[in-house]
Order: sequence, then structure tokens, then C-alpha cells
Amino acid sequence: MTQTIDYFFAPNSPWSYLGHARLVALAKEYGATVVPKPMNLGDVFPVSGGLPLPKRSPQRQAYRLAELERWSALLGIPIHIKPKYFPVDANPASLWIIAATGQGNDAGLAMAHAAGRAVWELEQDIADPAVLAGCARAAGLDPAVLATRAPAMAERYAALTQEAIERGVFGAPTYLVDGEMFWGQDRLDFLARKLAK
Repeated sequence: MTQTIDYFFAPNSPWSYLGHARLVALAKEYGATVVPKPMNLGDVFPVSGGLPLPKRSPQRQAYRLAELERWSALLGIPIHIKPKYFPVDANPASLWIIAATGQGNDAGLAMAHAAGRAVWELEQDIADPAVLAGCARAAGLDPAVLATRAPAMAERYAALTQEAIERGVFGAPTYLVDGEMFWGQDRLDFLARKLAK
């Protein structure tokens, strides 16, 4: 039986971006299905005790930057730890990702990867429709189709965010398999062990 990984993430999360390719590779290795589920962290944080980055203590903010540098170097994934457009509104990109997922999970994952790369490697504004169109093209998708369908995805986006809250998700990325939660791209080894059972 094919295992399903519910992948809760935010396209403006550096940790989602750093873990994305490894998640996709793990799923392929173990024959699992990844269901991309972008969520609104602005709604998740208040009910889970989380704080948006600007409201975190200076110590936590400084350590986050150090960890981003470490993980970027370890994984060989280029990243600007202070990109030009950050914080950035992730809602438009999330709608485009959900619209892409309507063409299949792989399409949604490709769009999510392109959006993450746009923020963290290319320093682009993923709230800009022109940037999202470029992300769609990079993902091999038709930007005109996604631009047309994205506005209608708001209800689905709200539902995914509510699902995340109801399932106990409190940060991005979070991977859920058979009800077991793995929070953070640094838990992918544990996810692999789960998939291997």
C-alpha cells in the first residue's frame, strides 16, 4: 500500500525550501505520495504559541541565521539568509501552488519548489504576479492557467490551514504520515525511518 505524506508548509519558509528536494527524493525512494498543503502561518502561529519572525527575541533571530548558514553549507543549497524580499506575503504563492496541485501533486510540488527558490536563492518577490508566472514556467506549468485559477483557491487554502491547526501542526515544514508528525526539515531522517517500516 502506498504511504501518503501530508506536507504542510509555507512557500516563504526557508526551512520548507531547504527540505523540499530531500522530501521529494525520499518519497520517490520509498514509493510514497506527497500531498502538498500550503498553510497560512499567520493563522497557525496564534493558536499554537508561535511567533512571527519579527516578534522573536534577538537571540532566537540570530541563531536562526546561523542555522540557515549551516544547513545551506551542509546541503549545498544556495540561500540568502536575509533575502531582499523578506518578510514576504506568502498567500498569493500559496494560491498558485494549490491551483498547480489541481493538475497533480507533482505539479504542486514543482510550483512550491520554484516559489521557495525565488525567495531564498533568486531574491524575488513571490507576492508579485509576474514573479509567480516565472515560477510557473520554471515548474513547467502554464502561468496563464494558474493565474486564472488561483483566486478561486482561497477557500481551499483556508481549509488546509484549518486542517493544519486541527491536526496539531505548529510550524513549517511539517510532514504527517499515518498520524505521526515530523516537524522541521531536520527530521527527515526520522521520516525516512517511518517510510522504511
